[in-house]
Amino acid sequence: MQDFNWKKLQNGSDIRGVAIDGVPNEPVNLTPEIAQRLGQAFTTWLATKFSKPTTELQLAVGRDSRISGPKLMKSVLHGIADLGAQVYDFGMASTPAMFMSTVTPGFDCDGAIMMTASHLPFNRNGLKFFTPQGGLGKSDIAEILTLAEQNNFIPAASAGAIADRDFISVYADQLVQKIRIDVNHPDHPDQPLQGLKIIVDAGNGAGGFYASKVLEPLGADTTGSQFLDPDGMFPNHIPNPENGAAMASICQAVLAHNADFGIIFDTDVDRAAAVDHQGQELNRNRLIALITAIVLQEHPGSTIVTDSITSDGLTRFIEQELHGNHHRFKRGYKNVISEAVRLNQIGEDSWLAIETSGHGAMRENYFLDDGAYLISKLLIELARAKQAGRSLTDLISTLKEPKESREIRLTIQANEFKSYGEKVIENLTAFVAEQSDWSLVPNNYEGVRVACSSPTEDGWFLLRLSLHDPVLPLNVESNVEHGVAKILERLRTFFNNADDLDLSAFS
Repeated sequence: MQDFNWKKLQNGSDIRGVAIDGVPNEPVNLTPEIAQRLGQAFTTWLATKFSKPTTELQLAVGRDSRISGPKLMKSVLHGIADLGAQVYDFGMASTPAMFMSTVTPGFDCDGAIMMTASHLPFNRNGLKFFTPQGGLGKSDIAEILTLAEQNNFIPAASAGAIADRDFISVYADQLVQKIRIDVNHPDHPDQPLQGLKIIVDAGNGAGGFYASKVLEPLGADTTGSQFLDPDGMFPNHIPNPENGAAMASICQAVLAHNADFGIIFDTDVDRAAAVDHQGQELNRNRLIALITAIVLQEHPGSTIVTDSITSDGLTRFIEQELHGNHHRFKRGYKNVISEAVRLNQIGEDSWLAIETSGHGAMRENYFLDDGAYLISKLLIELARAKQAGRSLTDLISTLKEPKESREIRLTIQANEFKSYGEKVIENLTAFVAEQSDWSLVPNNYEGVRVACSSPTEDGWFLLRLSLHDPVLPLNVESNVEHGVAKILERLRTFFNNADDLDLSAFS
């Protein structure tokens, strides 16, 4: 393993790799041996962080439904135990549940590992790491990878114990109790979702527990729920709330079963989206608007932190209709969460950090991006709305949505893609200054965001550099028909001069 590229496993604040052969040009780089060393590296890193010997540490490991999960997880468990640490085998779990094992009495783990690659294809897998302070940062992952590469792990005189524990039931019961308490139903307090038909689509990931362990104990009818059984080949659709086919599937299921509400999770349940009783998506800007309306009822005037590609209509809704403050920040769920934490530290109340991808984190819940918790907050409001004879989506009835929207991903073909991308953004800023009806949007934290005030365009666009890939994503929205095409037509005259950009996505 002398020439193994450990750094290639880092994906921001996670580790991702290819765990199974079968996809052309994707050689395996996350083997059981590599996974074992990563588990030992995390254990060693924790020992240093907490100034404890590894023999005094207690960790937990869980996984999603990927077919590579059991084998890789076994290696991680035994690697940790070899260093003398006590380790829980949680089996099938969710990413948020793994964090909760570090703060739940009776478990109080020093650290936890979730084995997942989120919505990526079946051949991928990865590791997410947690301490009681939350998920790790990029620099932490780099340190763990360095420790794994050095491989200076000394086995303990006696191995730590590996114990099977059903933590997902403990975690699910935490959600059940929260919904019961917050709804406070006058007639059936133990089953506040009685009379509601709620469909869950787990995409064959790890989220099927939500139907049987959360909704059914609360009295909901879950008839019509689909793809609840874990299957790491994901035979029905990609377990991703941003995927069009996945969202169409849950929308159709809600309509076919005349359900009151639909829920869809990604593979490891840190993201979610929903569907209303009319089969309309509660996703992206609409999901953000809905949870924001709930949060600002509870914390009036506070700040909502979102990523950079949220719509102008959402800003108007938050600030003019709900009288909150919209702080649009960078893409990347860790960026959005860290910014909300920072604002609180300087005295600006922020109770919600959420990305358009469905990553939503709440101050009341450790700023953990937890799809199941986010959905539970919506269900509390759904039950209250039913009691009051109104609809949940009445909360967002005044949200103005764009007429058109489009995302184009422009591939950078230059070798030094970051410096090239930054130069394109710099040149575009100068180009915008020459346009009489285009203006730079102030307080923009990445790329260049431009307001397009021409009546035939009436919208905005954002060009930014991807966090990890040689790509310039371009997001465009318009409030008028054919407005996106008009904006793109003008932008094309600028991009035609960029020699190292693949413009085929414009067609």
